[in-house]
Amino acid sequence: MDVLRDAFTWLNDPLNWSGRNGVLALGAEHLRLSIIAVLLAALVALPLGIWLGHRRSGGVLTVVLANTSRALPTFALLTIFASTGLFGSRATIIAVAIFAVPPILANAFTGLMEVDPDVRDAARGMGMSGSRALFQAELPLALPLIGAGLRTATTQVLATVPLAALVGGKSLGSIIVSGMALQKYGQVVAGALLVAALCLVIEGVLATIQWLATPEPLRNRRRPRRSTSPQPDDTPTRPDNRDRTVTPAAA
Repeated sequence: MDVLRDAFTWLNDPLNWSGRNGVLALGAEHLRLSIIAVLLAALVALPLGIWLGHRRSGGVLTVVLANTSRALPTFALLTIFASTGLFGSRATIIAVAIFAVPPILANAFTGLMEVDPDVRDAARGMGMSGSRALFQAELPLALPLIGAGLRTATTQVLATVPLAALVGGKSLGSIIVSGMALQKYGQVVAGALLVAALCLVIEGVLATIQWLATPEPLRNRRRPRRSTSPQPDDTPTRPDNRDRTVTPAAA
């Protein structure tokens, strides 16, 4: 309880929020590093995942790339970069961008793969080219999963960027690292609370943006209601039979 009291005391001190090493400045740098890392990861992973999903091939390649990047711990990458003379913000951006690739790549690929083949056939039947069908028919349907991948990657990056303080970079992790060095554990807890709060706020903002960007038919999709009309005893029923053909069972 003493540590928590010290943490709230530290957070209530206005001097800790101002200046070059204050919470506001470190939080802004934290966000800057996170945004650049996510954009860099999306620049690589999104086109690749969309292209492979549109071609409906390359599942093995997607799994291998995603699992390989997951198997590289961010701290280990930062250590490797530091041993080669790469420190600070640049090393952090590269390391966390690699960490953000798997969810973006996997969700983009899965989102395109799960588009109903009937939608593809209908787009082709209307005379759409492959690229036009992709942008006007497939991508809008895959948008919820793609957005979920970006949200996951962003949250992971926000939670990982504090490691920048270990290689000379600035972020909210600087509060934690300096607190550990000075054995001020209330400051350590305060820094952890700030990182957690930032992750929750950004997650909420991204969830709202994803909901607004999702096409309205997908956004307002609800579970179908069960019919209250009597059903024949020998007719199997399902929650949603709009796209299915039901054959009565033999008596």
